Amino acid sequence: MIYHRVLSRPVGPIKMSLLLALQRVTQQVQEAAPGRAVTILAVSKGQSAAAIRTLAQAGQRDFGENYLQEALEKQLALADLTLQWHFIGPLQSNKTKSVALHFNWVHSVDRLKIAERLSQARMEAGLPPLNICLQVNISGEVSKSGLVPQEVGEVAQAVRALQGVRLRGLMAIPEPSADLEAQRKPFAALRHLQDTLNAGGTGLDTLSMGMSQDFAAALQEGSTIVRMGTAIFGARERAI
Repeated sequence: MIYHRVLSRPVGPIKMSLLLALQRVTQQVQEAAPGRAVTILAVSKGQSAAAIRTLAQAGQRDFGENYLQEALEKQLALADLTLQWHFIGPLQSNKTKSVALHFNWVHSVDRLKIAERLSQARMEAGLPPLNICLQVNISGEVSKSGLVPQEVGEVAQAVRALQGVRLRGLMAIPEPSADLEAQRKPFAALRHLQDTLNAGGTGLDTLSMGMSQDFAAALQEGSTIVRMGTAIFGARERAI
């Protein structure tokens, strides 16, 4: 069950809007996936450390960032808090070391080389294995990053052999659609792909799929992590 504390002290209108948005999203997720353990990942790219702190004080612990330098600055400002930091943006090889050292999760591993570099950095630093998801281009879009579904099995087996990372599951950002049934199809395909891998003993437990506009469809297809940006923070502008 997802639970967030209610702050006892008065807060300003902007902070209150954040708290109400988090409460609303939490309720929607609970209604869409009753009794299931679902992680709400607050996508905080472009948002201030103050906004993250407000949500953290209400019990939110998981935050997703796309841009390394921006994330590192916020992590420094929030070092007194115990948070789970997820890197969800495209990851270049020259940034793997910093990401490996400063994040708890990476959702956007789209090739074996990236997983190998993350693993090496974690091992050299003496850190426990980094949780990672393989990004799958489930809709076959030319403009999207990610492994094609046919590649995933081979890459997953190679990643599982790495000591510095722990392969947790799959991630996808399907082609947008306003139709619920159309939204469900790629999510169902990703779930089927994970089920197939698990039937072979891969042991994946995470489906990172669904965002503010399609999380209901993703939850219907078994998502365990929903990435919520606009639904919590509003349109692309700093909340505080």
